[in-house]
Amino acid sequence: MKSEIKLLDCTLRDGGYLNDWEFGKSNIVNIFERLVSAKVDIIETGFLDDRREFDENRTIFPDTASAEKIYGKLDKGDSMVVGMIDYGTCSADNLAPCSESFLDGIRVIFKKHRMHEAIDFCRMVKEKGYNVFVQAVSITSYDDDEFDELLGLVNGLEPYAFSLVDTYGLLHKGQLRHYFDIACADLKPSIGIGYHAHNNFQLAYANCIELIDDPPHDRMLIVDGTLYGMGKSAGNTPIELLVMHMNSNHGGKYHNSQILEAIEVTILDLYRRIGWGYSFKFFLAASHDCHPNYVNYLMDTGKLSVKSINEILDSLEGEKKLLYDRDYIKDLYFLYQKQHCADSDSVSDLIEALSGADVLIMGPGKNIYAEREKVLAYLSKKRITISINFIPEEYEVDYVFMSNAKRYVQLSSALIEQKEKSKLIATSNITRTHGEFDYTLNYGALLDEEALMPDNPLIMLLRVLKKAGVSAIGLAGFDGYRETSVSNYVNPNMEYSYSSKEAENINEDTVRGIRKLELAVEPVFVTESLYEKL
Repeated sequence: MKSEIKLLDCTLRDGGYLNDWEFGKSNIVNIFERLVSAKVDIIETGFLDDRREFDENRTIFPDTASAEKIYGKLDKGDSMVVGMIDYGTCSADNLAPCSESFLDGIRVIFKKHRMHEAIDFCRMVKEKGYNVFVQAVSITSYDDDEFDELLGLVNGLEPYAFSLVDTYGLLHKGQLRHYFDIACADLKPSIGIGYHAHNNFQLAYANCIELIDDPPHDRMLIVDGTLYGMGKSAGNTPIELLVMHMNSNHGGKYHNSQILEAIEVTILDLYRRIGWGYSFKFFLAASHDCHPNYVNYLMDTGKLSVKSINEILDSLEGEKKLLYDRDYIKDLYFLYQKQHCADSDSVSDLIEALSGADVLIMGPGKNIYAEREKVLAYLSKKRITISINFIPEEYEVDYVFMSNAKRYVQLSSALIEQKEKSKLIATSNITRTHGEFDYTLNYGALLDEEALMPDNPLIMLLRVLKKAGVSAIGLAGFDGYRETSVSNYVNPNMEYSYSSKEAENINEDTVRGIRKLELAVEPVFVTESLYEKL
């Protein structure tokens, strides 16, 4: 029996993760009609999700009646038209019988721990007359026994198709073949097998071609793609490449010119504004077989080198890897940062060096240079200067305090040049690149666990100065945080992404932290700061 190969386009559904499914009605119609004209076998129209209200400009709708309002008057040609349900987000009651619906099929995605109830839901959908696609997300989370259990449930249901969904783009050729060959061997021949790829390892197209060029001989093969690879995470397989390959090598009769028109007219503008595809972040996630939000969290701290991020990701365990848990990664982050060191000698030496000193702390805010005259006037009297996580270009500093591993890596060469001028105080989460630090302080001992930003470097250093009993503290270049549209730092590479509310919360948290220390001397703001106004 010759294998039947079908291409499925899911741009209007998977692509919607990037723009909250707001393509605009004219673009929705254009994409759909171009795909029909291109003779794409199966077209996915969007998500069915009863938590969302109907919006004709979005491809996420509460029920099949709403999908009808968008697509009902369009010609679907020879294409099968389907929608997708993330199990648990749309009741079967919201699905009209297939005979009364524009949709011919429903794809149901679900995680491993919900496989039994999800298959029961698929059975209800099938009873309404729809072609049912069973979509096993995060296929790499299944071991062989669990996979066999799932395939048994699928055989009992006998859906139109069963799909391997590589949600986080983790599959290499050998792994793909392992799951695919088991499914081919165990599933009833009447059940088609599908594959949905993501491009974290730049393997989405290669993996699809692997299956297309060596398809099963006793069943239908369905391969997913999207226009220009638009999709969640690192994006999907570009359907224009699949069409080209099918036409050139497998007798395909698809009209790629229609697909290219859809890309040029609707997708390229989205790409310029949003962007998707292979990226460093998604590579890191895939290389550790984990949810990309773990990488997002660690990178968003702005305080970790890539080496440190890799080491934390290596500590993820079991099913937690693919089931994102913010509290879990937060705990791992602070556990990693709290690398204990015996710092009693460093602490006592530093306290002795700073005892009774008049100290100016320099931060990397823009006012450190914008208000240079104020800073120089303050420094006209003999004071000890300490910069935090940066080296100011226009001032001499006696000490550099480093608590941020990422900034340390960025500054490592400059710190070597600075060694004759300044002593380096580093917290124990910093890994040395050259030689010894002048002082190494226990990172965990300097944290404020109750704060919004427990490892705020200013608070950490002030805690040290309190122990030293300094006589005066000046603050320069601590401008306070503003939303991202306003530059916060002297160096653009130091910028974080903040909303105005997040910036306000961090400012309030910093002021609370300073007050909580109950310093014997009140810090003086040498340059203008938002902290003064709180």
